[in-house]
Amino acid sequence: MRRPGCLGMVLALALLAALFGVASSWTGAGPAEKNLAVVVPSGASLSRAATELEKAGAIRSANRFLLFARVFGSDAPIRAGEYEVPAHASQSDVLELLQSGKVIQRRVTVPEGMPSVLVHEALMRAPYLTGSVAIPEEGSVLPDSYNYQRGDTRQQVLDQMQKAMRDYLAAAWKQRKPTAAVQTPREVLTLAAIVEKETGKAAERRMVAAVYSNRLKQGMPLQADPTVIYPVTKGRPLGRRILRSELSAKNGYNTYASPGLPVGPIANPGRESIDAVLNPAATSALYFVADGTGGHVFADTLEQHNANVRKWYAIRRARGEM
Repeated sequence: MRRPGCLGMVLALALLAALFGVASSWTGAGPAEKNLAVVVPSGASLSRAATELEKAGAIRSANRFLLFARVFGSDAPIRAGEYEVPAHASQSDVLELLQSGKVIQRRVTVPEGMPSVLVHEALMRAPYLTGSVAIPEEGSVLPDSYNYQRGDTRQQVLDQMQKAMRDYLAAAWKQRKPTAAVQTPREVLTLAAIVEKETGKAAERRMVAAVYSNRLKQGMPLQADPTVIYPVTKGRPLGRRILRSELSAKNGYNTYASPGLPVGPIANPGRESIDAVLNPAATSALYFVADGTGGHVFADTLEQHNANVRKWYAIRRARGEM
C-alpha cells in the first residue's frame, strides 16, 4: 500500500503541474500568425472584446480568455478603439494592450503649400474615416501630419487642422516685426501662400517675403506667377506655360493684372512661410528669378534683374528647355 504522504505529494505535484499549464496558457504564445487589427467598440465589455479577439484569431477561446483574465489579470478597464495585436501575443499581453489604450494611430499629411482641393481629396481617401466634408476655405488648414483613429469623422480631422492654423497664426501675429507689410492675419495667409508657392527652399523664404513686402510698400504689382495659375486650376498643377491671356485676366487673384495682394490665399501656407511674412529679411531687393540650382537670385534694380533673367534663359537653352 502507498503511504498517505506519498499520495498527497503526488496530488500536490499534479495540482502544481495543472496550475503551471494554466499559467503557461495565459502567458504563452498566442495563435496569431501575423499582426492583427482588432476593434473594440465604444462601450464594449470585456466579454464583447473577447468575442472580437476570438473572431480575429488573436485568442483561441473567448470563454477561456475571460476566465484567465479574472484569475490572473488586473481589474483595470479596457478602452475602446482599434488595436494592433502582435503576432503570437499571449493572452496576458492582449489584455494589457486593451487596458493600455494604445490604439492604432492613422495619419493624414498636409504638405506645405497644398491647396484646399487637394486637402479635401486627402481627407476623402483617408481609410476608416467616416462621413463627408466640404472643401475647406483656402489658407485655413495648417500643413502638418494629423493622427486619427478608425471611426473618427472627416469633419473632426478637418476641425483639428483648422484649429491648428488659427492657433499658430494668432501666436505668430503677436510676434510680427515692424518691417512686415501685412496689416491683418488674413493678409498674412494671403502673402505667405504666395511665398510658399514661389520657393521650396527654407533659407529663401524670408528673402522672397521681403521682395513682395518691398513691392507692396512701394505700390508695385507683385507679379507672382502662382497667382495667375490659381484661378485656372484652384491650386492643381497647370501642366503647361501660362497663356498671355491669363497674364492679363482680372479675376481678383492675378497680381500681374491688379496691384496689391490677391483677394485671398492661393494655398495653405506652412509655419515657416507665415513667419517669413511677419519677419521678412532686411533687403531692398525687388526682383528674383531662378538660378538653375533650385533656388533664386535676387536683385535691387530692374537692370540687375534683366541680367539675371538672361543668365537663366542661357541655362535653360543649354538644357534644351527653350
